[in-house]
Amino acid sequence: MATADVHLGSGPDEDDVSLLGSESDSDSILSDDSVLPDYTPERTDGPAASTLYQACARNEPVSLQRVLERGVTKKEVTELDVNGMNGLMVACYKGFMDIVYGLHSCPFMDINHQDNEGNTALMIASQAGHVNTVMYLLNYYPGIDTEIKDCRGFTALIKAAMTGRNDVMAALLMAGAHIHAVDSTRGKCARDWAVKTGRHETLYRLRRLNMRPKAEQCCETYVPDWPELQERVAKATSDKSAREKITQRIKNSFGLRFPRGPQDNGALDHMVRITTSVHSPLISTGCRPLCPTSPPEVGKRRMAVPELMQKHPAKDLEERSVCHSNGSVSHTIPTIQSIPVMCCADTERRGSILSLASSKVTDTFISRSAARRNSVFPSGCIPRIDVLRPSDATPKKEKKRKKKKKGFLEPPVWRYKEIKDGKKKEKKKAEKEKEKDNKKVKN
Repeated sequence: MATADVHLGSGPDEDDVSLLGSESDSDSILSDDSVLPDYTPERTDGPAASTLYQACARNEPVSLQRVLERGVTKKEVTELDVNGMNGLMVACYKGFMDIVYGLHSCPFMDINHQDNEGNTALMIASQAGHVNTVMYLLNYYPGIDTEIKDCRGFTALIKAAMTGRNDVMAALLMAGAHIHAVDSTRGKCARDWAVKTGRHETLYRLRRLNMRPKAEQCCETYVPDWPELQERVAKATSDKSAREKITQRIKNSFGLRFPRGPQDNGALDHMVRITTSVHSPLISTGCRPLCPTSPPEVGKRRMAVPELMQKHPAKDLEERSVCHSNGSVSHTIPTIQSIPVMCCADTERRGSILSLASSKVTDTFISRSAARRNSVFPSGCIPRIDVLRPSDATPKKEKKRKKKKKGFLEPPVWRYKEIKDGKKKEKKKAEKEKEKDNKKVKN
């Protein structure tokens, strides 16, 4: 009799048989409409959106920019649809990244607003699996709460685990989401719901995060040395006896090699950590952490960029690095100098909404890939390119004649090809003579 895996669990309980199909999908607690409200935005081919909610629902970043530039009222920002969702929640549901970028500095925007089902913008983005939206909400929207529960007691982490959104789940855990938080209906945590819904990859990801809860390579004290390297090199270069050599040859000849994942603390694992470290000798990283003595860790709350800017002035942030430790902040002397990014002063040629509606936060901390749509150019604006016609005509290229080199083999000329070429030459010669005769007759 097979035993149940400790990590995977024993499967659904007898009291949860109704979750598997005895009831309809609309009555099930695991159905899609019970976790994420059904929403269909209005689609019109008329003029541009004139309100903030219309710009969000239609995914019109240019209209959103105009609305924000002319100014918005609290009533306009808090406009809701039939499901109780505001413009930001609609953008998170549909994955409109430009809208989410543009709303981060919108006044009167409540990031923790709940709709009729109790969902927040973070819950909706987590349920939909938009990892970029979740990361942006966690990093640039101040005061976001990861522990809010909906009407069924589900948090954003539980919803991500139920639907198998592994990357979203990892982002929430690294931002400080409580891994042992349980729902109010069944009293089950994210891991229990992953077991019940059969999300084995999610369970494996949780297991890996528990094994390595801290990104030590992002810490300033990380040493990019492989401890097992000297031991493995010594073992490979040591003299082997005849018996060990014969055994190794037999294993190499008759052993079966099955594909498997990278080993823990192996060569590939070490290369991943060393290339993502702060002081990587192999890759020149384009950014440096704000808190080099406190790397990201599972369950540790991270402050958003606007919160850091509000708590510390810009000059203080330039001269010092801020260290997080369970929500508290301390100062450390940085060892890395920040490199200022120069950009042109023409604001009309910026590449996105963030550069057009730029603020101190976005100019200082936002990544280049998020700050503009076109990430090909290294600067923050699109360069101006003038195409001019040349005054002289373009010279034609002359065909180079191949010179026959003595002493080298050449492809043979077949007899049938010589006869065929000869017939073509005779035909052309006859046509020329015929044209000459016709000209003489006309004259």
